[in-house]
Amino acid sequence: MNKPLILLADGLLEAGCIKFGEFTLKSGLKSPIYIDLRQIISYPKLLEQVGAAYLPILRGLEFQRIAGLPYAAIPIATVISLQGNYPLLYPRKEVKTYGMKAEIEGEYHAGETVVVIDDLATTGGSKFEAIEKLTGAGLVVKDVVVLIDRQSGAKEVLEAAGFRLHAVLTITELLDYWEKTGKVEKRRIEETRTFLKSSK
Repeated sequence: MNKPLILLADGLLEAGCIKFGEFTLKSGLKSPIYIDLRQIISYPKLLEQVGAAYLPILRGLEFQRIAGLPYAAIPIATVISLQGNYPLLYPRKEVKTYGMKAEIEGEYHAGETVVVIDDLATTGGSKFEAIEKLTGAGLVVKDVVVLIDRQSGAKEVLEAAGFRLHAVLTITELLDYWEKTGKVEKRRIEETRTFLKSSK
């Protein structure tokens, strides 16, 4: 990992965006790791670092706009938009029932290519709903960029549907780094590795 990513890994841990212990996930599974990237918004410097970490990946892609997924990725996408000068839009979770009844907020034109920005990739399921809204409006989606890939099948699922997943960091890289530096107890790292293998 390069220096900006090391600072980012340390910052995520210090801000409590990644916790170790025993947590019940949405699926009902008990997990030894919990990733909550919504906390980032309370740490302006960390949020700035997070936004900057997406830029090297985005510079290698061809697109006209970025689409932040609600809700966790909208602040991240806003920072990326400001730092990279990329026009931003977002698909709504709930369609407006008044005014323009917009499904997508922001200016766009059918035929434009958008890169989907999200915070985390787990199984990839939640990305499809948003991609459907974007493609339904005539936009083209080829790439999804996330901060952390939990390596729980999202990459394979998205690729099978014709989309490329890019991640700033993978859970493996983070665990390897924290183990090497002793920032997280070895026992917690091993529990997490075992859990991630079994939940694939």
